[in-house]
Amino acid sequence: MTEFKKLIVLSSPSGGGKSTLARHLSNLYPGLKFSVSATTRQKRQGERNGRDYFFISKDEFDRKIENKELVEYEEIFGNFYGTLKSEIEKSVAQKKTMLFDVDVKGAISLEKAFPNDVVTIFIYPPSIKELENRLRDRSTESEDEITKRLARSEEEFSYKDQFDYTVLNDILEDALADIEKIAKKHIDKKLLNKNNGEKVKWNHAN
Repeated sequence: MTEFKKLIVLSSPSGGGKSTLARHLSNLYPGLKFSVSATTRQKRQGERNGRDYFFISKDEFDRKIENKELVEYEEIFGNFYGTLKSEIEKSVAQKKTMLFDVDVKGAISLEKAFPNDVVTIFIYPPSIKELENRLRDRSTESEDEITKRLARSEEEFSYKDQFDYTVLNDILEDALADIEKIAKKHIDKKLLNKNNGEKVKWNHAN
């Protein structure tokens, strides 16, 4: 049964591949509006403000919390991440469909806030060991950060059954096919790229 949703939410433990699959959906459905989160962490090489994240100071983030400008937010390893309410309201007003790439608790918060408009998808690796390999391969975290992310992933896996769908991200082509099947059920085909015959491949380091 087809049931189009306005908020498509992908989530996974860090390194599970949610950003990889989110970028694939963005390529396949260019009519999607990608939700850009706000964060207090420093920009990584190649990231752009307003495209990858809204990079803001801790003081500004605190003001947004106080003013209830965030639908959800969380502190992760000393940095804050959150979804701006204004971005969702603007998208809804424009009758857009939004794609989210958020952490597990953020996905649960979005579902609670918009229960009739959300479909949630949990992306997971074949093993914790593989998750560790991916984190090390992307070379963006210190050894201490990797240890913390692996410990956090155990808690994140406990939320798996609260998601509408789960996708195993082991063989990338299979994961891409699975995410496309879900998308067909919940994303209006009018948002499709008419020239999407060539599949875009991404690495696992997200």
